[in-house]
Amino acid sequence: MIPVPGGVRIWIATGHCDMRRGMRGLALQVQQSLKGDPHAGDLWLFRGRKGDLVKILWHDGIGMSLYAKRLERGRFIWPSVVDGAVTISSAQPGYMLEGIDWRNPQHTWRPSAAG
Repeated sequence: MIPVPGGVRIWIATGHCDMRRGMRGLALQVQQSLKGDPHAGDLWLFRGRKGDLVKILWHDGIGMSLYAKRLERGRFIWPSVVDGAVTISSAQPGYMLEGIDWRNPQHTWRPSAAG
């Protein structure tokens, strides 16, 4: 997983984008279409049309990083909103990158008593 410091906001760019774009193209999309600051330290997640590829854009204060992950089977679960961005918690990208439905993860059973 990406070593993201605490307090970083994580944004999902809803809809799909052109996966041929690199760091500059995605940063420009964040700035113009999503009205965000690509250099603020937030993570921006983008998904392709087929849904099996996701790119993550992150500026860590020193430089811009671009991460990509492609699922061998299945698709990434994505918000149904067509335009804009949605913020998610710091735990949810871990589920998403594993192909798990991050919107409603199922917690395992926990005992209620020690004895």
